[in-house]
Amino acid sequence: MTATTAAIIFAIFSGVIMVFQACLAAGLPWGAASMGGKYPGKYPPKMRFVAVLNIFILGFMALIVLSRAEVILSAMRGFSEIAIWVVVVFYFVSTILNTITPSRIERIWAPVAFILLVSGIIVALS
Repeated sequence: MTATTAAIIFAIFSGVIMVFQACLAAGLPWGAASMGGKYPGKYPPKMRFVAVLNIFILGFMALIVLSRAEVILSAMRGFSEIAIWVVVVFYFVSTILNTITPSRIERIWAPVAFILLVSGIIVALS
């Protein structure tokens, strides 16, 4: 798989998570599928803000991966060569946490996190 393909896959799956976070921020009752199921139903206002913040963080990580793969923002390339490893570590931890979460429904994110981890590694090693 090429770095470009891996980066696009990474961006698509990041987009899926960003939409999920937007739904949480908008008040959809999907809290059981996030944060270890600590907030079943609708997120409280503070957590809705956190969901919005997560959207920006996830988007920034996608930009790092896309930049490292030279899909967009070539001016960010130097930064992305280092930052890509932060993204890889983040999704390594995310894969573990989504696998061991006490929330059964939240485990649906483990394969997504793993796909993001693998695609991030492919881009990082390119």
